[in-house]
Amino acid sequence: MIQQNFKLKAVLFDMDGVLFDSMPYHANSWHKVMHAHGLNLSREEAYLHEGRTGSGTINLICQRQLGRDATPEEIKSIYKEKSREFNTYPEATRMPGAWELLQKVKAAGLLPMVVTGSGQASLLDRLEENFPGMFRRELMVTAFDVKHGKPDPEPYLMALQKGGLNADEAIVIENAPLGIQAAVAAGIFTIAVNTGPLDDQVLLDAGADALFPSMQALCDGWEELINNKKGHTH
Repeated sequence: MIQQNFKLKAVLFDMDGVLFDSMPYHANSWHKVMHAHGLNLSREEAYLHEGRTGSGTINLICQRQLGRDATPEEIKSIYKEKSREFNTYPEATRMPGAWELLQKVKAAGLLPMVVTGSGQASLLDRLEENFPGMFRRELMVTAFDVKHGKPDPEPYLMALQKGGLNADEAIVIENAPLGIQAAVAAGIFTIAVNTGPLDDQVLLDAGADALFPSMQALCDGWEELINNKKGHTH
């Protein structure tokens, strides 16, 4: 059980690759659409950019390959095509262990929140359907809310602000290096779950405080993790 004097009040969840097993679809969509525009973005590299806003990813690839920023028209066109391609895939399923972990979070009296770089309306709309009663829309932070996507700390700082939280009252669950960097920069204890093809070391190098091989493994080890965290909280 969480002790009353324990500071933890909220758990901030990334969405893609943490709540939904959607990253393979995102990676394929980015690769296919970028290739159609003569731009090179491999599926694996898409995981490295996960958490960045769509416009940020497009801009970065244009700068690298063309030596210039993407035009507003290019960003709008490419992201629209990417979204259309993403929506041709089957509905992404809940990540195994995510629902069970959320039930533990709720049972402990903690506030679950979503902090995502995604602006993919189809997934955002399905949060309530797949995780009923877990997330409050007004407390979500999405691509529509921020000027600077991950790895900038703004999304997580905004989540703290929306939730009325201090950094030491939250834990972040992330699967992407940019998301981990953002959470660490916001001063929040950050758990990495390696649900993609990246090497564990990439996530640790990004600054993760703890690493689990899957959401199910995190769910299974949740009580022990929280008790250890409690011992280290001043």
